[in-house]
Amino acid sequence: IGSTMTAYAAAYLGEDAPLAADAVTLSPYPGFEALAPAFDAARRTGRGVFVLARTSTEDGDLLQRAGLPDGRTVAQSIVDGAAERNAGASPLGDAGIVVGATRRAHGLELAKLNGPILAPGLGAQGARVADLPAVFGDALRHVLPAASRTVLRCGPDPLSLRAAAARLRDQLADLG
Repeated sequence: IGSTMTAYAAAYLGEDAPLAADAVTLSPYPGFEALAPAFDAARRTGRGVFVLARTSTEDGDLLQRAGLPDGRTVAQSIVDGAAERNAGASPLGDAGIVVGATRRAHGLELAKLNGPILAPGLGAQGARVADLPAVFGDALRHVLPAASRTVLRCGPDPLSLRAAAARLRDQLADLG
């Protein structure tokens, strides 16, 4: 897995990455530390990595809420792994997590994360902008809400897409 992750990191996060991205979303299930080449590349290039922790889909519940011998859930262990990588970073570390905006009772302790939270699920999956403070509490300032289908269904006209994105931006700005 190490050589594969190193190749993924070079392809998406490296200095001259042929598929350069601002950030990638990765699955932690090969093991959180197996993602180290991606975290290292992101740190070097100023890009980011989001690790699936508590997704917006119901199908993930069984695995993500499963208990570990130390009493944490699998999802919390992922949050803790990201927090460990982000310790001491300022203003935020480059290890983000994915927590669905639809997860009103996600059960995660996010206070020590010190990283961004990608929050899919707005709109088409049922979460509303007004739900975000209840879902994320004090971590709200680190949340990057995603509403892809809600915006994209207003296309393909560019003006309609811009208007939909602006409406979402304005709703988010009203959260304060």
